[in-house]
Amino acid sequence: MTLAEILSRLDSDAAGEQPFSLRAGHVTVTVYAPEPLRSQLKTYFRDVIVPPDRTALTVRLLPGQSLPFEPDWSDWRRETGKSGRKDAIFDLGDARLVRKVRSGVTFVQSSDIAIALGPLEENESTAINFINTQILNKCLREGWQLAHAAAVTDGNRTLAISGLSGGGKSTSILRMMDLESTRFLSNDRVLIKQGNPPRALGIPKHPRINPGTILGNPRLTHMLTKERVAELKSLPASELWELEEKYDLMVPEVYGPKKLQLKGPLTDFWVLNWSRQSDTPTSISPVSLPDRPDLLAAIMKSPGPFHQHSDGSFEPNGSQPDPEAYLEALSGVTVCEVCGRVDFDALALKGKALFDG
Repeated sequence: MTLAEILSRLDSDAAGEQPFSLRAGHVTVTVYAPEPLRSQLKTYFRDVIVPPDRTALTVRLLPGQSLPFEPDWSDWRRETGKSGRKDAIFDLGDARLVRKVRSGVTFVQSSDIAIALGPLEENESTAINFINTQILNKCLREGWQLAHAAAVTDGNRTLAISGLSGGGKSTSILRMMDLESTRFLSNDRVLIKQGNPPRALGIPKHPRINPGTILGNPRLTHMLTKERVAELKSLPASELWELEEKYDLMVPEVYGPKKLQLKGPLTDFWVLNWSRQSDTPTSISPVSLPDRPDLLAAIMKSPGPFHQHSDGSFEPNGSQPDPEAYLEALSGVTVCEVCGRVDFDALALKGKALFDG
């Protein structure tokens, strides 16, 4: 079955005729979605909504619809350290079909088509991620590199923080948000590009944080009930650290309407290589990134199954990012390694010195 045949069997008009548009940096995406999903998404993206732009990248969300045939799916190979089935793909040549294995949400992705099908109203975060994926796709085709990082900026200086999954980058970056001068740029995906100075671009995705992050920051404890706080405080520290229980932190609601800025000059990059078992005080030391492939690996992020290259080809299954492209993008950025014991208070003080200095 061809892409044209699939499109002819879908009811694209069900997405409605009243789109909304959102912007991240220089990229605008226009979204067509039926109610109530449309209103839910507009509420989520309200801080980056711009006047409708029908010339922008277009996403159509079609809840309840499905493909007219069942593809012979292939599992998308996950990155090192990740287990379990997450995505499956089927290539049509000029398009790629992607399915979220757990939810059953299915996507049709090509150079000028982005459609999501299935139980979208029950999986709003999946729809949000798909919209943001279109921003990533456009920037990657323009030569940006995707970093697995969180970041804040004050407009003159931008600090990005990477680390292995569960290393504390979300907690670290939210502690930096307590500084008066900083604004939220991104929680998990940062696009970086060489320049004078190098540039950083975030996507409009609010942090999804675990209870450990919430308990460690008095500003956030209102996100949990008193009963849940008491339950969590009774857990051993090691168990709390590993607990996966996601909560959406809406940045403007917690930090204020002027604490969101999705772009900035990339000046500093910290890689968390600390340990909860260490007795050594937390330290931050400059490194030569070409000499530290272990730290570079923590920064690099595969573009994933949705990415279509400028020549029309899709990201191959199991491909790895190009280290040289990241080294070029990070040329001129001060990269530091964070070592010693995990100490968010100490890290926050280092951040204050960086931005106040």
